[in-house]
Amino acid sequence: MHLSSSIKRSEQKPAETIRSKPTAQLKTEALVTEAVKHRRTAQNSTLLKREPIDVPMATVERLTSELVVPAEETPAGAVWLSNLDLAARRGYTPTVYFYRSNGKPDFFEAEAVKDSLARALVAFYPLAGRLGLDDTGRVQIDCTAEGSVFVTARSDYVLDDLLNEFVPRNEMRDLFVPATPAPNPPCALLFVQVTHLRCGGVVLGLALHHSVVDARSAAHFAETWASISRGSTGDAPLPPCFDHRLLAARPTRTVLYDHPEYKPEPEPVHPVTAANYASTIITLTKAQVTALKARCAGASTFRAVVALVWQCACRARSLPPEAETRLYSMIDMRARLAPPLPPGYFGNAVIRTSALATVGEVVANPVGYAARRALAATSQGDDYARSLVDYLEGVDAMNLPRSGISRAHFRAISWMGMSLHDSDFGWGAPVFMGPALMYYSGFVYVMQAPGKDGAVALALSLEPESMPEFRKVFADEMARLEM
Repeated sequence: MHLSSSIKRSEQKPAETIRSKPTAQLKTEALVTEAVKHRRTAQNSTLLKREPIDVPMATVERLTSELVVPAEETPAGAVWLSNLDLAARRGYTPTVYFYRSNGKPDFFEAEAVKDSLARALVAFYPLAGRLGLDDTGRVQIDCTAEGSVFVTARSDYVLDDLLNEFVPRNEMRDLFVPATPAPNPPCALLFVQVTHLRCGGVVLGLALHHSVVDARSAAHFAETWASISRGSTGDAPLPPCFDHRLLAARPTRTVLYDHPEYKPEPEPVHPVTAANYASTIITLTKAQVTALKARCAGASTFRAVVALVWQCACRARSLPPEAETRLYSMIDMRARLAPPLPPGYFGNAVIRTSALATVGEVVANPVGYAARRALAATSQGDDYARSLVDYLEGVDAMNLPRSGISRAHFRAISWMGMSLHDSDFGWGAPVFMGPALMYYSGFVYVMQAPGKDGAVALALSLEPESMPEFRKVFADEMARLEM
């Protein structure tokens, strides 16, 4: 068992100042294009083109960096990681939460936030450990209670300006999420940064190792941490389950499906450069989502929205009709297994699936066609997931070959049904939460928008040369939904 004080202070580092580039300068870079947001007015919703605004150069100064360890003794030992953990992208997932000041002097006071983190790490003790290796070289979590990295910072940004400028991009990650090491053993698993803005607001940046958690588990941790900070007892509202052997391969491996999403593809016919993307945030109102789902009979919100994005991307990319396009989706299998995983299962329980069609089929048919293809690709159950786990047992799941990125394909991740905007640490809910960056073009996160009005937000990336046409095509589709 580990017993240590809740805050382990590392040697004080000199304050580090990071300057963001003026928005006018960002206009000249291929990495980022001007943002687009789909905002609702009292009468209707219009796709607004947000032009870059010349603003004074803003800075972020990192003040302290230390390790926060569990407030009480926690179990030692190791947590075995499943094949789904090993097959997840090896790296950190950076997210940002924006909070408006409530005007009180203790707003996001660093000591209070650290104290609640230390108490949250009692229940989620593996996050205070390190990525390690067992005797066979298999990756595991070493529950060492060494602590999570906690950084405080200040910035001369103003929250409203920041929200107006925000799109997921490398610069946002660099400013508001702590720098992370190479994601290999023996690396830390959780990094936190609290940045106080000039206006009194706060940006909370998190980086969680993807080999340890998927999005649902990350949201589970953030919600529990916030609950503890609000004054809850140290017990997690939903106790986490760290038994990853629930997703172990069967004694006799039975691979029933091909699982092409986990195999290398031929060299892309239409390759793109990973770092060269434009990103945007788009919001669909509840009325638009309802109208879209009516065109995609039987489709969930996620499938209907992704079907439209896939169709618009195929149009915007100007690919030949005979080109093959694949829509990749990440599907949460927790409730689809037999028996289902425990509600608090803490790890990776998502699998990759895909729908294949030609560009001509996706573009020429109504959006319901793309939704039906997506539905067929995302309806797998226990036999498919168990087949995948067994397949991964027979390959090197830790070092799966990575295919090149094709501009004919699109990848979609659902953050629907997660309490992303419920992370109220006692000073109010976040006014926005989302990914800090996109990894490459042709990627979309689908999530509930802030508020309880049923709106849906998209964080989306595309090739810079395709984004203007995508905006036009998507705006046209939104206008049709409002007719």
